Amino acid sequence: MAQLISDRRDIDFVLHEQLGLVDHETFAEFNKKTVDLIVSEARNLAVKEILPTQQPGDEEGCIFDNGKVTVPKCFHRAWELYKEGEWLAMTDDPAVGGQGMPKLVGLAANEYLIGANPAFMLYSGMTHGAATLVESFGTDEQKKLYQEKMFSGEWGGTMLLTEAEAGSDVGALTSTARKNDDGTYSITGTKIFISAGEHDLAENIIHPVLARIEGAPAGTRGISLFLVPKYHVNGDGSLGKFNNVVCTGIEEKMGIHGNATCTLSLGEKGESIGTLLGEENKGMPAMFKMMNEARAFVGLQGFAVSTASYMYALDYARTRVQGRNLLKSRDPDAKDCAIIEHPDVRRQLLNMKAWVEGMRSLIYFNGKCSDIAATTDDPGEREKYADMVELLTPLVKGYVTDRALEVCSHGVQVFGGYGYIKEFPVEQLMRDSRIYMIYEGTNGIQAMDLLGRKLAMKGGKLFTDFIEEIRAVIVRAREVDGLTAITDRVEKAVDRLVSTAKVIGERAKSKDVLNAYSFAHPFLEVTGDVAMAWMLLWRASVAAPKLAKKAGSLDWETVAAKAATNKDAAYYAGQIRTAQFFINTLLPSALAKMDAIVEGDTSVEEMPEASFGSK
Repeated sequence: MAQLISDRRDIDFVLHEQLGLVDHETFAEFNKKTVDLIVSEARNLAVKEILPTQQPGDEEGCIFDNGKVTVPKCFHRAWELYKEGEWLAMTDDPAVGGQGMPKLVGLAANEYLIGANPAFMLYSGMTHGAATLVESFGTDEQKKLYQEKMFSGEWGGTMLLTEAEAGSDVGALTSTARKNDDGTYSITGTKIFISAGEHDLAENIIHPVLARIEGAPAGTRGISLFLVPKYHVNGDGSLGKFNNVVCTGIEEKMGIHGNATCTLSLGEKGESIGTLLGEENKGMPAMFKMMNEARAFVGLQGFAVSTASYMYALDYARTRVQGRNLLKSRDPDAKDCAIIEHPDVRRQLLNMKAWVEGMRSLIYFNGKCSDIAATTDDPGEREKYADMVELLTPLVKGYVTDRALEVCSHGVQVFGGYGYIKEFPVEQLMRDSRIYMIYEGTNGIQAMDLLGRKLAMKGGKLFTDFIEEIRAVIVRAREVDGLTAITDRVEKAVDRLVSTAKVIGERAKSKDVLNAYSFAHPFLEVTGDVAMAWMLLWRASVAAPKLAKKAGSLDWETVAAKAATNKDAAYYAGQIRTAQFFINTLLPSALAKMDAIVEGDTSVEEMPEASFGSK
């Protein structure tokens, strides 16, 4: 199999032609040449060092033995190279050991790194999120002890949130914190489903832990956040004694076998000492900083495995010879053709291509919004783009990972029977992709967040700004030859989304709240579908003038002839055809779903529990 886990031409298009980097002195050193070198280096590391660990890591998995977890042997060399390249903190402030890259560039690099082995990169993602918590809420002493070694990857990090009876309902947690005379806290509790909770890639692991201080209010109002290291850290940064954070087992999972999913016990075999991170009873707002970063990271994971699946499927379809072209089916002398010539295979590949490219643009746009919010001197603009990230988070995490599973399923289907066996990578990618719809807040919760919080925030301003961004692209697309029909369709879908949002938003605040939330996930789906149409129309509006210049016109016979000999012409033609395919054949189903949302069938809330089936 060709080791093509992502499409460099498309990455470059989004970075340099569709979006462009933020023009600010903060990122002055990151010109096109520098950015291209960074992405090339990420691709080299991903393909040459990390990708070869994917299948062995899946087969070997993690090994638990008497409280210790050993990761796949092949991970160690890759981790050392990853640390040496300082990839973990590439988008962070140089003051904390980062390289100060734009998030947009970091996303492009991570697309390759995660696509090469998402289980391996989960160790990095968890560590980065925990380090960001220390940077944001830590005392000077906590930053001194932990920050540099976490951002370098020398020490690991996690998120200790979930308990057996407190998953989505975090307020039900039972972990407790007892304050000691020296200002530290003794933490007691058991946490489950902890990604990278114990492993041998790092000599220490720093655990942000949610727990309730004795006597604190019930529910989420009484939750505090603590830093609990696996090993105590002395004042000079050296390691002290074991802090009784004990791994009692790891999970046997459907996918991401190379990442240890642990159960951790604190305070049962001796005291587990932690220090307060942030303020008492303010643990949830602090943890959500990491959670929002984690949700964006999960969306990137889903996208990265789906683009890898697409690249594998495309390569296979071009090289797998099977059956005659339908136009030559009656010719006894006709030779079998590559399966990419068969209409149903082409349909599946175009489904994959549309979603992958739309997801790439949406995720990168979200990154650029973060860059704008972090660098602009205009308070109004800062608020607008920070809010845009807030609104897009449930789409990036929820919609993208829903579609990622579909893309990976198409990848298996294109391979046929070979796709279902371990000899080919698409089988593993599909297994790995399933968890992204679940962890860091299930996609049902993402849908509830979009409907219940983001839609109504600031009097609906977040959603209004989102719609205005789409309409701005529609205005530009109307000025481009050849795009009138699909522009009209996108505008119709946007208008329908606005009216649908008004109906379901009002329903969510009324006595029909249960009905509203029974349609929360369909509303997430249609909002995501419109976002895909937005991004694909935007791409087409950029590509069409360039194609016209390359080919001399947009007549499709002329374009096809030019595309046969010119890679750029072929690429730009693909952007227009992909947008047409999605907007003309997939977007109409979103309009039908919006009709169903507005109609508001009551079956979900009125179905008697006993009627679901026999006990």
